[in-house]
Amino acid sequence: MTHDHDHGPVSFGKAFAIGITLNLAFVLVEAFYGWKTGSLALLADAGHNLSDVGGLLLAWAAFGAARLRPNARHTYGWKRGSILASFTNATLLLVAMGILAWEAVQRLQTPASIDAGTVMVVAGIGVVINAVTAWLFLAGSRQDLNIRGAFLHMAADALVSLGVVVAGGLYLWRGWTWIDPVVSLAIALVIVVGTWSLFHRSLHLLFDGVPEGLDMEAVREALLALPGMVDVHDLHAWAMSTSDNALTAHLVIDAEDVDRDALLEQATEMLHERFALRHSVLQQESREYAARCPTGERC
Repeated sequence: MTHDHDHGPVSFGKAFAIGITLNLAFVLVEAFYGWKTGSLALLADAGHNLSDVGGLLLAWAAFGAARLRPNARHTYGWKRGSILASFTNATLLLVAMGILAWEAVQRLQTPASIDAGTVMVVAGIGVVINAVTAWLFLAGSRQDLNIRGAFLHMAADALVSLGVVVAGGLYLWRGWTWIDPVVSLAIALVIVVGTWSLFHRSLHLLFDGVPEGLDMEAVREALLALPGMVDVHDLHAWAMSTSDNALTAHLVIDAEDVDRDALLEQATEMLHERFALRHSVLQQESREYAARCPTGERC
């Protein structure tokens, strides 16, 4: 077994702490003004934002768990928690948008007047807070699904709050009672489309699917191009976390005079540099052993 532990992790602990603090403070402000003005919309959004704080806490916990050291009972550590957190975050976001769409449909059937001025001010604060929180996770959202889940959650909330501001402005201008639910439906649709990829990718990784962007045929061909290699079987790849992939392979070597240590080092470096595979388990075999390998025919 060969490992390269030069992962260069980026710490998002401060980003999570700031994001959770800002959003929790906003929940208290929104709930207060919702109660003071009698605005059901603000109270409902406060409840939604409270669930977002829970989502951030979940992502933070998974981010921390992924850095716990392996032990005899969990030999890979708790890295998979980040995949589970990204899946849960995507599921929560899809459910939240479903509830938002349902409420919007109900509001279309029975339009109601709103305290547009107060709603716009509070929602405007929400736009700033959620946008700042999303920005904190922007850099990591391209490489880590768990961080991407946190980013999408906050970006979605910023979009929802912006929609509330726009709807409030149009209500003050035109007096349209239907504009709030219509804007809500449009926002929900945009967020569902954007979240579906996160949901699909995290579900795929939960079932040990090949990580996105990893071409297994290209990996096989690259291994076969190494000196002395005649075949590869038992080639598997999976995600250990949202930012770490692993691979196993049986390498069939033809010549007895091949420097196996040098070949192993070359294969490991190639997998790391070309395919970003930091954890590889490579078993070297002769033709004779490969012919009777119990897993060779199945894999």
